[in-house]
Amino acid sequence: MSLYAALRPLLFTIEAERAHRATIRALRLKPRLGIPAADPRLAIEVAGLRFPNPVGLAAGFDKDAQVPDAMLGLGFGFTEVGTLTPFPQAGNPRPRLFRLVEDRAVINRMGFNNGGQAAALERLLRRNDRPGIVGVNIGANKDAADRIADYANGVRVMAGVARYLTVNISSPNTPGLRALQDRAALTELLAAVMEARGPNGPPTFLKVAPDLEPADIDDIAEIAGGYRLDGLIVSNTTISRPPLRSRHGQEGGGLSGAPLRGLAQMRLADFRKATGGAIPLIAAGGIASAEDAYARIRAGASLVQLYSALVYEGPGLAKRINAGLVKLLDRDGFQTIGDAVGNPY
Repeated sequence: MSLYAALRPLLFTIEAERAHRATIRALRLKPRLGIPAADPRLAIEVAGLRFPNPVGLAAGFDKDAQVPDAMLGLGFGFTEVGTLTPFPQAGNPRPRLFRLVEDRAVINRMGFNNGGQAAALERLLRRNDRPGIVGVNIGANKDAADRIADYANGVRVMAGVARYLTVNISSPNTPGLRALQDRAALTELLAAVMEARGPNGPPTFLKVAPDLEPADIDDIAEIAGGYRLDGLIVSNTTISRPPLRSRHGQEGGGLSGAPLRGLAQMRLADFRKATGGAIPLIAAGGIASAEDAYARIRAGASLVQLYSALVYEGPGLAKRINAGLVKLLDRDGFQTIGDAVGNPY
C-alpha cells in the first residue's frame, strides 16, 4: 500500500474544499525541484508545442496559478491553470465540492471561483522564464453583461503568459454558459477570440461538454475547423447521473471521475469522427490509470488531462501513468506515443 493510500482515510475526514485549499498551501511551501526527465518516447508535438509527455493536469485544481511549477515537478507534461475570469468572484455558495468515495468520483458546483486574471497574471509573469508548459483556461464572470467580450478580453490579458489558451464554455455551474456551444453563439465567440488573439498569439483550444447531441458535435467540429482552432478538449464534467452509490450522488453540479469514463471516451470518438482527425484532441474525464490514458490516445487523443483521479490516487499518479504508457508502447510495438494516436486496437 502506498503512503497516500494509507493516509487517505484520514485525509477524507477533512471537508473536500478545505482539504483542497490545504493541499494548495502545502504545494506552495514545497521546494521547487525542477521538472523530472520523461522517457523520450512519450514526447509529442501538438499545436507547435513540444510536450515532454502527454499527461496533463486539467483546469480546476490550480485555479489561481499558485502552484504550476509544483505540479510540473510531480511529472505532469503540462498543467492548465484557471478557470480565470476577468474579475474576481466568490463562486457559488458552500458546500459546493463533494467526494463520492464509493464511486471514485467528485461532484462540484464551484462556479468559477477565482481571484481574477490580474492577480494570476502577476504570478505567471514571475515564472515566465521557467521551463514547462503552462496553459491558461479563461472564462466569463457570472454577472458579465457581455460574456463574449469577457472571453476576448481574457485572451488579450493572458496571451503573454500562456503557452496555450483554453476557452472554457463547458462548465455547468455558470448559468447559461453552455449556451455558447450553440452554433450561432459559438461562431460569434470564436470570431471575437481569434481576433483578440491575433496572428502571433498562443495556440488556442476549446473545452466542450460531454452532454452534447450529435448535431452539436458536428456544428462544433465544423466551426472549430473553420476558425482553425489548435485543439479541442473533450470533455468537461457531466450533468448526467449514471447509477451512483454515494449519498452525495444527487447533488447538483458537474460529475467527474470514474463514472464519467465511458461517456468521455464516447464523446472523444464522436469528435474524432466529426473532425476527421484534422484538429488535435485532448481527452479529459475519468482518466485514472495508464490503461485509461492509452485507450484515449488510441481513440484519437494526442494529450490527456486529469484532476479528480488525484483525489483517490495521490500525487504520484502522473509518474505512474507515464511509466505505464511506456510499457504499453513496448507491448504493442509502438516507437513513440505519437505512433499510437488514433491507431485503434
